[in-house]
Formats: sequence, structure tokens, C-alpha cells
Amino acid sequence: MSTQIFVNLPVKDLNKSVEFFTRMGYTFNPQFTDENATCMIVSDTIYVMLLVEKFFKTFTEKDICDSRKSTEVLLCLSCDSRAQVDEMVAKAVAAGGATPSQPKDYGFMYGHGYEDLDGHNWELMYMEPAATPPHA
Repeated sequence: MSTQIFVNLPVKDLNKSVEFFTRMGYTFNPQFTDENATCMIVSDTIYVMLLVEKFFKTFTEKDICDSRKSTEVLLCLSCDSRAQVDEMVAKAVAAGGATPSQPKDYGFMYGHGYEDLDGHNWELMYMEPAATPPHA
């Protein structure tokens, strides 16, 4: 079985976050959805748990980072093309997100990103297949 990742993110308004990410094209697993949380499906092995802040706080003794003022993590997802990177950023902006920086073109690699409604940074990256040799 492949390793799965469940990224947990605190959100201020679950309904608005679901609406934002639905506009981005993501779907949600209703089995793991209630008034406190939802499970956003990114791929067969990547899931993002969006948890209202009060519920998120039950999993940690630490303060929740204000991601509009500080960066705790950069979430980076691969895309199939440069065009897909640009399309996803455009969808995010149209859904109410923001772009914190300009696209970066390294020749073999192209990236751009957006901030969601809670200020979490989502980086999108396309890398030329020839630039990434297969794993040994």
C-alpha cells in the first residue's frame, strides 16, 4: 500500500473554505465531513483535512499560527504542465485567493502559487520530465 498523507489545516470558516476549494476543482469525502472538519481529496494518496480552528486546537497544545502574518508551511503540489499551474492560480484568484509572488521560470521548472482564504501558501510546480530521473 502506498503511503498516504493527510495535511491538517486550521480554517476560520469551513463553509467558505469548502466553497473556495470546490471552485478550484477539488472534491470532498462526505464520510469525513461534519460541522468541524472536511476531507479534501487532492489525489489517491494526498488528502487535506480542513478543520475549524476550535476543533484544530483539540489536537495541539501550541498556538495556531496566523498564516496571514507568518508562514509555517509551504504546500507544494505538482502539475502536469505550465498551463495547469497558471490555470490553478487563476482559479484561486477568481475564488477569492491571492498571489503572494510572481511566477518563477527556471527553464526546466516552472512555478507559481496562491494563498487560500486563510492565508495558507499553496505552491504549484511543473518540472520537465527529463529533469527528474526515475527513482532507483
